[in-house]
Amino acid sequence: MTNKSLRVWTWLHTWSSLVCTAFMLLLCLTGLPLIFHHEIGHLLGTEVEAPAMPADAPRASFDTILASGQARAPGLVPTFVFQAPDETDTWMVGFAPTPAAQEGAKYVVVDARTGLALGEPPAEEGFIYVMLKLHVDLFAGLPGKLFLGLMGLLMVLAIVSGVVLYAPFMRKLPFGAVRRERSPRIKWLDLHNLLGVVTLSWALVVGLTGVINTWADLVIKLWQFDQLGAVTAPYKSLPPPAKLGSLQSAVSAAQAAEPAMRPGFVSFPGTQLSSPHHYAVFMRGSEPFAARLFKPVLVDAQTSQLTASLDLPWYVTALLVSQPLHFGDYGGRPMQILWAVLDVITIFVLGSGLYLWFSRRKTRQQRINTAWTEAQDDGDAIQGAAR
Repeated sequence: MTNKSLRVWTWLHTWSSLVCTAFMLLLCLTGLPLIFHHEIGHLLGTEVEAPAMPADAPRASFDTILASGQARAPGLVPTFVFQAPDETDTWMVGFAPTPAAQEGAKYVVVDARTGLALGEPPAEEGFIYVMLKLHVDLFAGLPGKLFLGLMGLLMVLAIVSGVVLYAPFMRKLPFGAVRRERSPRIKWLDLHNLLGVVTLSWALVVGLTGVINTWADLVIKLWQFDQLGAVTAPYKSLPPPAKLGSLQSAVSAAQAAEPAMRPGFVSFPGTQLSSPHHYAVFMRGSEPFAARLFKPVLVDAQTSQLTASLDLPWYVTALLVSQPLHFGDYGGRPMQILWAVLDVITIFVLGSGLYLWFSRRKTRQQRINTAWTEAQDDGDAIQGAAR
């Protein structure tokens, strides 16, 4: 590597790191509790748990589940029914003032076996909610998401440039060497480089998937206008249904179309993930990773007739794949612990990078001050000799 290219890569690494480090520290700090959000919710009492029942207990119909939720949300309209990938005993039913409303939401957890409402977790409050909003959009909506996406791209640039700079550096030393006999700054530099290499693959995966997640709103909009718009085009001239048909009938139609899958999410007519005339039943697989991938089935909201079973385009699949990879929430407790350990190491790498930059500037300033003092002393000596 020539001196010129070395200076260019050093400049890229220094400034891409400096610009994004504060925000990456925030994302690592807020991401740590999100890895264990279920466990924290249990400790804080915000998680609603279903009572223990035999595994083969019969399941309530979706119409019963919806009715139980609606009784807790008078005056609101249903927007979705959702079941977490690792959950089988409860459904969460969402309500809002209108199908497209972004505020005023209410959630009701309903027992999947008995159909009884179990509780109403807080929608927009609590520790986990604050951590999630800071992590996702800084409480700034789409602009906040896109800004964090830009910071993620800078982090990826900092990682790549760091690898480029580390390769020639390690030709002079054994891999992973920490020069303990040198100055504190050199020891910090060696630790920074070593731990940066240890977390390299993880940081790249989390950084790139985080960037993709910040584009979620734009990806959904593209899917609406692209695939969803094409499938529902024949319904455009029709008025929205005055009364919705049976939710259970719609889910049954979707299950008949995809018998090897199970329902994981239902979006009601008029919401962001459906059309004004359809239930969008999102079917999922049973394996831990496949449970995060959806296959939408559109069912006519009045007749419960199947309209289409869709294969999601690549850009939506990329978004769905990025989410479990980003949060590490598909491999159980071992992956949670691994993600947490790597997150803590990354916090150290980011913090040590800031220390190295500030200590370098301090050392440089000390050299300048020393040179200035010596120059003044030399000047005084010359003046004294002249006198």
